[in-house]
Amino acid sequence: MPPRTTDSTPERRDDDRAPSTDPEPRITGEREGGAAAGAGADSGKGADSSSDARHAETGSGAGHTATPHAPAGDDGTDQRVAAMRRAADGGRRWRALHMAGCAVLLAVAVTGGAVAFGGGQDGGSGVAAVSAAGALSPGDLARGDLDAGIASLQKHLRAQPRDFGSWSTLGVAYVEQARTKGDPSRYPQAERALRRSLELEPGNDRALAGQAALAAARHDFPGALNHADRALQQNPYNERALCTRIDALVELGRYDDAAKAADTADDRRPGVPVFTRYAYVHELRGDVRTARAVLERALGSASAPADIAYVATALGQLAWNQGEYKTALGHYARALAADDAYLPALEGRARAQAASGDRAAAVTGLEQVVARFPLPGPLVALGELYEARGADGDRAKAGDQYALVDAWTALARAGGVNADLDSAMAAADHGDKKEALRSARAEWDRRRSVHTADALAWALHVNGRDEEALPYARRATATGYRNAVFLYHRGVIERAAGDERAARTHLKAALDLNPGFSPLGAREARTALKDLEGNR
Repeated sequence: MPPRTTDSTPERRDDDRAPSTDPEPRITGEREGGAAAGAGADSGKGADSSSDARHAETGSGAGHTATPHAPAGDDGTDQRVAAMRRAADGGRRWRALHMAGCAVLLAVAVTGGAVAFGGGQDGGSGVAAVSAAGALSPGDLARGDLDAGIASLQKHLRAQPRDFGSWSTLGVAYVEQARTKGDPSRYPQAERALRRSLELEPGNDRALAGQAALAAARHDFPGALNHADRALQQNPYNERALCTRIDALVELGRYDDAAKAADTADDRRPGVPVFTRYAYVHELRGDVRTARAVLERALGSASAPADIAYVATALGQLAWNQGEYKTALGHYARALAADDAYLPALEGRARAQAASGDRAAAVTGLEQVVARFPLPGPLVALGELYEARGADGDRAKAGDQYALVDAWTALARAGGVNADLDSAMAAADHGDKKEALRSARAEWDRRRSVHTADALAWALHVNGRDEEALPYARRATATGYRNAVFLYHRGVIERAAGDERAARTHLKAALDLNPGFSPLGAREARTALKDLEGNR
């Protein structure tokens, strides 16, 4: 599964002041390796690598009032998906025009689904009657229908356009909507709303924390860290800033600093958003026991459906990474019982079904996911399942999915998202290998995490540069993170570099850890290992 730290996670409450002196459970106990304790109990769901990055206002430069617009609902989503598919199809026929044109097509289709507030809609006394009490907090938005909550905020801001707190909440809600709907074109709208909040109240921590979340969603992790630090200077207890700071440090590959940031966040604002990040930091260091214990405690404390879905899915991903498919399916079932439309749980369940041998259910599940949310991860997973199945027309179907990754990448870049890591991972196996290497190098120059090390190693390998790839493959596995894809990549690279003994070790480790880590990769790992054993 892809990195999780920039996915949205629940925001506990709108009040980011210092907690009261009443006792509140925290993660205490054995920080390094022992079971951690404690979980907050009153979480709602609002925003975070992160993961995962998903409505509309047009707006303003400095000194201008941004105007809130209505969200694109299901019709807008359907138009966006259809446009992506048309753009991808056109790209297969006219490859040279595809990358230049599809971002425009997709952006038009997405923004075309938004209906502007203005003359004739809810005018007159209906607008004037909205009071400040009608503004929604991020937690309120999360616990209810996000589109409806955004519409309510927009209505409130038409009546109270100088409410800087609601502008910041709206900006964060746009970030969340962009992430959950796979729609990066909403990020510029979030940027304008947050800028408006800061124009009205310079330095307010909620807007600064929102800018941090936006930067993280766009994969600008140095920017996310800077904004989070500025927010924490204003308010050391801002939960979103504390969490985004952990995300940014993780994605920059600064794992020791991330662990310290997680400890600080746990001391200041214990709760589901912090606990999930605390667990992921430990998982990245190979401490699966602590990660699982923290997530189980968090799940036991969760009551809101959004919290349950999020934490149960994190447990499912953790189990899947260890090859524990039955356990993973149980966690995904619990997540979907809480929220039957929760995308990461639907995707995770399909991956676990595929790894368990139920590929028909996996294909059906991923087809449902990408029909509404055509994001790179599930698109590639579905394409590989088609390739592995090998029925009539499956190769063409797989090609369709890989082409849609290009379309999403174009839309993401048009929305200000740095998509080089997604592009590198998909293109290395299913696209332009030279472009994969260019993207991987660009991403490595920006941040040096285990995921970017693995992506660069693999991109170098597919371009025939295995000696150069090997140090990066070693670096990807150096923290102890138990990731079968990383081990597989390292084994293949070692074999190509002539170190057959190390190749056997790491290919076997990948298959022992998670034998169904990839429909195609696992098959190739078994074939390579069999060949190596035959050469002994």
